[in-house]
Amino acid sequence: MPRTLVTGGAGFIGSHLCDKLLALGHHVICMDNLSTGKIDNIAHIRDERFLFIKQDVTNFLFIEGPVDYILHFASPASPIDYLERPIPTLKVGSLGTHKALGLALEKKARLLLASTSEVYGDPLVHPQREDYWGNVNPIGPRGVYDEAKRFAEAITMAYNRFHGLETRIVRIFNTYGPRMRLHDGRVVPNFIRQALANEPLTVFGDGNQTRSFCFVSDLVEGIIRLLLSDEVDPVNLGNPAEITINQFAETILRLSGADLPIVHHPLPVDDPRKRKPDIGKAKRLLNWEPTVPLDEGIRQTMEYFQKRVAANPELMNRPD
Repeated sequence: MPRTLVTGGAGFIGSHLCDKLLALGHHVICMDNLSTGKIDNIAHIRDERFLFIKQDVTNFLFIEGPVDYILHFASPASPIDYLERPIPTLKVGSLGTHKALGLALEKKARLLLASTSEVYGDPLVHPQREDYWGNVNPIGPRGVYDEAKRFAEAITMAYNRFHGLETRIVRIFNTYGPRMRLHDGRVVPNFIRQALANEPLTVFGDGNQTRSFCFVSDLVEGIIRLLLSDEVDPVNLGNPAEITINQFAETILRLSGADLPIVHHPLPVDDPRKRKPDIGKAKRLLNWEPTVPLDEGIRQTMEYFQKRVAANPELMNRPD
């Protein structure tokens, strides 16, 4: 059975990956420093094939025994997180990726890097294809995340070319689902929290900026297919069904049954106006495309947050 390390494994996507890998028969090592990941996300796992290690991946990585795969998902991933932790965000994308690649080289493991659609910045090409180099402000407030991921891609490809290391790169577009944090600042949990609290929904800018939302189970399936594929160059994974933020707010109100106003606030600096993946490469090489409709995914996500708030009402008013 393969032995697989997931860095950031107690995070939103990382914890779902741990579940999927265990279901596929892997021994799973979950590494997380719990700065944004949560023990609650992996507390349900009762399996002798699962090991949790609390550690910052920017430090020296030592894993006893063989490792077949490394999925490097450690990083703050929401604007609130990386704006509050700019230097740790840069360090995990650079030093953390370097340490993970070094471990992969030592163990002769295949490494999959979790990159992001943010490498495209505020794109001048629409939809975004993997051969687009992006439009990123390197010194803007979002640059700490965008450039950390761009560097992570560069060093990953360098290890592949110079050392012959087996590597894969996934560029993840907006993903949502259970185990997101209620206060992480991203639009899905933010709108759901406001609807549950009977508060106006906050839209930044005029609300005509677009996003495309992929349910986490679809994303995880695509990640596993990429991990086991022969593709070395980056691959977009996301849902190409594009929607404006105004339309998304109306969707949340419709599904929640809430009758609430929508208020507009100034658009944050360098916030992308358009975001839509071209997933032709994933369709062609991985035979992958998302299958969970937005309404169904949002219902499952709402139910998750409703249960969490019912068990811990104080979560509505404090960071989780």
